[in-house]
Amino acid sequence: MRLAANTGFSLHLIEPLGFELDDKQLRRAGLDYLEWADTERHESYTAFINNCEFNNLYAFTTRASRIYSEATFSPGDALLFGPESRGLPLEILESLNGDNKLLIPMVSTSRSLNLSNTVSIAVYEAWRQMDFKR
Repeated sequence: MRLAANTGFSLHLIEPLGFELDDKQLRRAGLDYLEWADTERHESYTAFINNCEFNNLYAFTTRASRIYSEATFSPGDALLFGPESRGLPLEILESLNGDNKLLIPMVSTSRSLNLSNTVSIAVYEAWRQMDFKR
């Protein structure tokens, strides 16, 4: 929520979530940003796809071969991230064009970055490509 509020990006939360939005610590961490973040909650990935308009959908995954900085991001694109513990489901990844699956490089001995770092890297690259315009 803080990243969305500070960059002007919209945050779409797709259930099932790995956390409770009314959890006391979560509210404490994002409470002062909640009113400034454009946040929407979807009951499923299908509901997200059916109810949202976007130009391109980019999925971030360790299973991609295209590096995130090779993509050309534009206003109206959506960035998709999976749970930190297991990533995006295979059926979602298989439904996307190969060019829309993006990788953030890491050393070969690493499993993954944490979700907040991955989202930050991707959001700031997309925003940089749009000249930091809202």
